[in-house]
Amino acid sequence: MANNSKLHVVMFPWLAFGHIIPFFELSKFIAQKGHKISFVSTPRNIDRLPKIPSHLVSSITLVKIPLPKVEGLPESAEATMDIRNEDIPYLKKAFDGMETELTRFLENSLPDWVLYDFAPHWLPPVAARLEISRAFFMIINAWFLAFFGPSEILINGSDERKKAEEFMIPPKWVRFETKVAYRRYEANWIVASTQKNDSGVSDIYRGGNVIHGSEVIFIRHCNEFEPDWLKLLEELHHKPVIPVGLMPPQVEEDDSQSWVSIKTWLDDQNIQSVVYVALGSEVTPSQDQIYELALGLELSDVPFFWALRKPSGSDDSYSEILPDGFEERVKGRGMVWKSWAPQLKILSHDSVGAFLTHCGWSSFIEGLSFGHPLIALPFLADQGLNARIIADKQVGIEVPKNEEDGSYTKNNVSDSIKLVMVANEGKQFRDKAKEMSEIFGNKKLHDSYIDNFIKFLENPRFTLSAATSTSA
Repeated sequence: MANNSKLHVVMFPWLAFGHIIPFFELSKFIAQKGHKISFVSTPRNIDRLPKIPSHLVSSITLVKIPLPKVEGLPESAEATMDIRNEDIPYLKKAFDGMETELTRFLENSLPDWVLYDFAPHWLPPVAARLEISRAFFMIINAWFLAFFGPSEILINGSDERKKAEEFMIPPKWVRFETKVAYRRYEANWIVASTQKNDSGVSDIYRGGNVIHGSEVIFIRHCNEFEPDWLKLLEELHHKPVIPVGLMPPQVEEDDSQSWVSIKTWLDDQNIQSVVYVALGSEVTPSQDQIYELALGLELSDVPFFWALRKPSGSDDSYSEILPDGFEERVKGRGMVWKSWAPQLKILSHDSVGAFLTHCGWSSFIEGLSFGHPLIALPFLADQGLNARIIADKQVGIEVPKNEEDGSYTKNNVSDSIKLVMVANEGKQFRDKAKEMSEIFGNKKLHDSYIDNFIKFLENPRFTLSAATSTSA
């Protein structure tokens, strides 16, 4: 298609806000270049999206497709944040039930492109039949996808990778030196993801079919950070892998009462003295894990701001989730925030000196964009691999955990915080994180990736070498 023609691009993310928001942000970038977006999700998720900027309202259409009812899925649940981890297969089953309505929408609108997530294994054949260009948008980094190998292994399985031990070392197709591998407690989760679940198929099978049926892989990654994994992805999947950059989010004005309250507390703290604690919207720690984290924060004697989200599906009050008397004992030094927190505004505040994170890729990017060392407390999916990268790159440390069950103690948490925030040895992590912010927070660099990505959308013959160019 000629560059001066408007494209119509359909975006279809998986039903998790850690996925929905990057798809939404990429939609805005595409719309800014004059193209039309149809952003498809369920009614409740559409209603929970951030407000579309006024200058893009005419370019982005929000398309609501009802989520079919599925036994085992709570009535109002439309995203992973609404349910317990064990209920996610039912959400995937309901998600698959959106196929008929989405197919009808594509048949009626015949867009130029459809960009989708890992989950709709049934969508690439539909798009191919309708002669719609199709792409997998990988909202996570390249090492996570490359770790699982070519699509044929994802679809059909591998005789060599059926036990946890086989995921605890780098796979044979990684020919460069790396420490990226899973711990045993993480590997058990990965082995489970290769098994068919209550949705009818495995997560690995979903991803394999999505990749196999795509013409191109777009990925939230850049050549300036761990580029070998991008090259490996192309070798594994024999198709273009186009990085869209890291899409570092920009801090926006916020005059809400919540931010005023948070800022007032942060303003009273010393510069770079506070550790910001947030475990994302998808992680649901156990009661023991929350207790040990809380007691570790208390024991560290370091100021902290904890954005605490009540576990999905929990009816407990916050007073039942936290140790008895915890908030009274840390009053003044620690703040437990019990509703949505403006993470970017907090990370941009001068008093914040480190980020204790679950290591989701978006949080990884946001923390390093502001030059904060990361204290990694991973739980599932890509988070463990991300934590290995954090340690290897010396932009932070990983909280020690029991290799078998992933448990950790208050002392593990406290010692990790003090090492990064207080100890002389922590200076290397603080300095390295600040240095890395020149890549992660470089808007001009990442805008150039977006520009080249959109040139590829406009003309898929646009060469890979040009599309991956990072010249600003």
